[in-house]
Amino acid sequence: MNPRAATLLGATALLVVSAAPANALSASTDDRSGSTAARSLQGISQSLPLRRAAPSRLNIGSAVAGGGHHLEQDYPDPFTYDTRYRSILGKEFSSLSPENQMKWEFIHPEQDTYNFGPADAIVRFAKTQGQVVRGHTLLWHSQNPTWLEEGDFTPSELRKILKDHIFTVVGRYRGSIQQWDVANEIFTDSGELRTQDNIWLREVGPGIVADAFRWAHQADPRAQLFLNDYGVESINAKSDAYLALVKKLRAEKIPVHGFSAQAHLSLRYGFPADLAQNLARFDALGLRTAITELDVRMDLPADGKPTAEQLTKQAEYYDQALRGCLAVKGCTSFTLWGFTDKYSWVPVFFDGQGAATVMWEDFGHKPAYDTLRSTLLKATFSGPRGSRG
Repeated sequence: MNPRAATLLGATALLVVSAAPANALSASTDDRSGSTAARSLQGISQSLPLRRAAPSRLNIGSAVAGGGHHLEQDYPDPFTYDTRYRSILGKEFSSLSPENQMKWEFIHPEQDTYNFGPADAIVRFAKTQGQVVRGHTLLWHSQNPTWLEEGDFTPSELRKILKDHIFTVVGRYRGSIQQWDVANEIFTDSGELRTQDNIWLREVGPGIVADAFRWAHQADPRAQLFLNDYGVESINAKSDAYLALVKKLRAEKIPVHGFSAQAHLSLRYGFPADLAQNLARFDALGLRTAITELDVRMDLPADGKPTAEQLTKQAEYYDQALRGCLAVKGCTSFTLWGFTDKYSWVPVFFDGQGAATVMWEDFGHKPAYDTLRSTLLKATFSGPRGSRG
């Protein structure tokens, strides 16, 4: 039995024994062993937070709500002012991802100005809670500040701007960020580089991707550096493009350590059944893999309340995503893009859709939450899993 499973079962067994009547304790060990183990597993499954249920090799994460669209809502900054939200964030998860607080427009709003306060607070909180942090993101086509997108910069000036940004931001959190999404969403669905809407690729050229990884590694040699995108859960033109890029960069000794699928899923479409097979292709190259932004949105009925059938199907999608990660040895990070509908980005960006997270607005658990916890516990008790290649 693996150490995490032994700890969980041992602690529960103590509770079972201490609560048992004297005549029960005199029963034969053989009669008790199977039923006790079953009751133990069932009991802890009803009380353990996700991070405690997970196998020791897997970090269970959540995005930390704040910045971006949250600034336009009728509530104050969730992480700063919602104490119950922050408490659950610390209790349930072993990894945190700033949702918007490390994106360019938020952390670098003016050319000579950085806004580190909110990101600093998340990193400090993570340390107090024994959590790791995923940094998101360094090179992206979206959520860039106006001064950058509309500035009259030469390619060499832009290259210096990106280099300075990476050394400043990654350097500030050196030793405090486990994984960085260095290059985010750099390919189109057809597998072509985003040379039109990505300022770095358009103005500086494709070589800037390798530069970004080199600079990030120099700024923090211990951080794991990732390529991250949506629509790459399956084997398709987009994920094929990333596979080819990884092979090229690794051949050039560029420090690329991981590939991650965001996994923004929808009940409108079928689940990407070849998720594990796809991640295994990158695992076979020696890369870490991860699920980084999982949510499962749905079209809401007129009353805004999901049906039982929708909730069941949503739970199945969450479960399949987790199982896909668990099936691959190098998939060691599994992150939800927020855990409560109270602060989900989905209704803001997808008209008529929502209920995408594992908890209701009042933080009550949906079937998806219970399913995730059950699968995590089964993985913990079954020992090491996953295959390489």
